Amino acid sequence: MIRLHRLDHVCLRVADLEEASSRWRIQFALVERSRRDGRALLACNDEPYCLELVEGGRPGHDHFAFELAESCSLDDARAHFDAQGVPWDEREGSLFVEDPDGRAVQVMPYRAPATDVERRPQHARPSTSVHLGGPRKLGHVNCLTGDIRAGYRFYTEVLGMRLSDWLGDAGVWFHVSTDHHVMALVDLGYAHFHHLAFETVDIGKMRDMLDHLARHGRWLGWGPTRHGIAGNIASYVRIVEEECFVELYCDMEQLQDDHVPRTYPDDRFSSNTWGPLPPRSYFRFDPVAIEYERESWETRGKLLPPAPEGWPR
Repeated sequence: MIRLHRLDHVCLRVADLEEASSRWRIQFALVERSRRDGRALLACNDEPYCLELVEGGRPGHDHFAFELAESCSLDDARAHFDAQGVPWDEREGSLFVEDPDGRAVQVMPYRAPATDVERRPQHARPSTSVHLGGPRKLGHVNCLTGDIRAGYRFYTEVLGMRLSDWLGDAGVWFHVSTDHHVMALVDLGYAHFHHLAFETVDIGKMRDMLDHLARHGRWLGWGPTRHGIAGNIASYVRIVEEECFVELYCDMEQLQDDHVPRTYPDDRFSSNTWGPLPPRSYFRFDPVAIEYERESWETRGKLLPPAPEGWPR
């Protein structure tokens, strides 16, 4: 058996470490914890880090990492992967596996709080580094997939996540705690990391962050929305440099231990009780889609052209 505690961090490849670290710190109020060997570790509160930036390669997703529950050791995880017939690689005290779409997933040992102070809620933990106005935590990740059934089996059977809900046959959400989801997959017929999500205290704080991001030239690919599934209020900020989005969210549904998974109809209301579905550019990362999104061409009546050669279509 394997049991996960939480999402620990997301790792992104960047073109220029100094530029990227500065950009993420300024725009999202993150704190740089350390930098060495072409890597920068950034935090949004007083966790060790939640975002790892590594210089080199094509900018974009490198891996995401989950922390094991206290009751599950690395030896337990090794034995579980072996029993599942899943190859694993051990590096830096963690295990790495690949999901069916070829994405790297890091499984880290449980990190017990070092002091009683670390067991306190955030507002009761003294700090000399947390910035005013930043997000509360890294909450979840979402990926586009080319095989949602294989992904479902991997994240439930191999990583031990629990099923939250289905969106018809097009999307699936998983949880490891009371938060409605820590991971989601949406079937677009191709694989791509879609977004990492930062939780804000409330919609007022989200507004402040969006005003700040707009001053830095950022725009929303979709939102603000109120998702039918999970209930969270969400805004999706395009990150052109690393081929992904950042979701700012609040007010997510909290699940009970006896939660029974639901299947929502694949319709507009399930995705956004407040209004429209996202433009098709929201699911693409090629230059044409980005330009159409930046200028709101789809909303203004222009049909989004096919992706250029070499990009998922």
